[in-house]
Amino acid sequence: MTRMNRREFLRDLGLTAAAAPFVMGLPSVSGAKLDPAPKRLIIMFSPNGTIPEAFWPDQAGPLETMKPILSPLEALRSRTMVLKGVCNQVRGDGDNHMRGMSCLLTGHELFPGNIQGGSHTPAGWAKGISIDQEIRNFLQSKKDTRTRFGSLEFGVAVPNRADPWTRMSYAGPNKPVAPIDDPRQMLDKLYGSARDTADVLSIVDGVKDDLRRVSDKLSPEDRRMLAEHMELVAAMETNLKNVDSDDQLNHPVPEIDPTIELVNDNTPTISRMQIDLLVNSFANNMSRVATLQFMRSVGQARMNWLGVKSGHHSLSHEPDKNTEAHENLIKINTWFCGELAYLAKRLADTPEPGGVGGSMLDNTLIVWTNELGKGNSHTLNNIPMVLVGGDNLGIKSGRCLELDKVPHNRLLMTFARAMGHNLDTFGLPQLCEGGPINLT
Repeated sequence: MTRMNRREFLRDLGLTAAAAPFVMGLPSVSGAKLDPAPKRLIIMFSPNGTIPEAFWPDQAGPLETMKPILSPLEALRSRTMVLKGVCNQVRGDGDNHMRGMSCLLTGHELFPGNIQGGSHTPAGWAKGISIDQEIRNFLQSKKDTRTRFGSLEFGVAVPNRADPWTRMSYAGPNKPVAPIDDPRQMLDKLYGSARDTADVLSIVDGVKDDLRRVSDKLSPEDRRMLAEHMELVAAMETNLKNVDSDDQLNHPVPEIDPTIELVNDNTPTISRMQIDLLVNSFANNMSRVATLQFMRSVGQARMNWLGVKSGHHSLSHEPDKNTEAHENLIKINTWFCGELAYLAKRLADTPEPGGVGGSMLDNTLIVWTNELGKGNSHTLNNIPMVLVGGDNLGIKSGRCLELDKVPHNRLLMTFARAMGHNLDTFGLPQLCEGGPINLT
């Protein structure tokens, strides 16, 4: 290929010498180093275990085919990793649903408490910070990775109650973080100040029009003073437009249905709203860490949109020989996977802001997980772990990796390392022996 020097480049563009300094200063022309793309993490949760034979690949190695539950990820098979053999080995107070949920991201025991679950001892909140908040704090501690929110906690059909079954994110010991499951509330959190600024700007525009209308009816001296007032109004308008200039939106504020009701049958619509808001917030660099929580541990959502009339948790307790329950559980988990696929595709279809090339999915690791390995046994072994994307975070996808009963604490450390945060331990130190898992 023939190489072109700068003079030839400018000549072929038809630029004058006066314009050259401006054009040659552009990053894409000058070869100036662009800021690296931000690394991002999303942890998605769905409850009540999975159906192993419809979920796990038949063998470790390349993902040749996807089992029914994972079929929505077929188009993303080369960008998907399935991890088998990850176990929640945290014990102590609380039943498996409670520890499966509140120890999932903390890797720590629950405090003693008065919340009774199942036939186990009662318990309280988790004793440690969750990995999403740990990574959030790490990123917020540095100027070049700090964002407006640090982390965002999205919910879908999470009940209005607070207990270890409903909380997986913790800001610290005994400090659960509640997800926001109302898209309108999340929209207001993300863009409320922008809408307020827009309202003020509309008022300023009205003031300018009023001042112009009265100008011709005033004396020369009054017109001079009025002109000064108009200059002040114009300056105010400029300042408002430049508020938080470092946080100018790469993508416009999304529109959502303001009349949406938070009822069971609207769950599919609410899910897509929340996912769209999540992707939009990442594109506008409002956060680099997010959780997306569907329902809660022991959740009893009735997925009428799938033709499933029974509660999810009740179905998960049915014996394996109940073929109708078995098929309904496959439908439910396949729907969750479809929401994961929608999230991944949205990121894959969104170019990475900043002109660094590639898509947002290249720099975003999505983790889909659960509090149980299997619902009717309540096992904490073989916790479902599906990783999508994160090509530039050191994740070698397109395969199933089978591990030998590895404590999930080590996987949490792996997520931190992928985000640039190297931890010697996380959660219970005795469950961190061996360090982060090699996923490259």
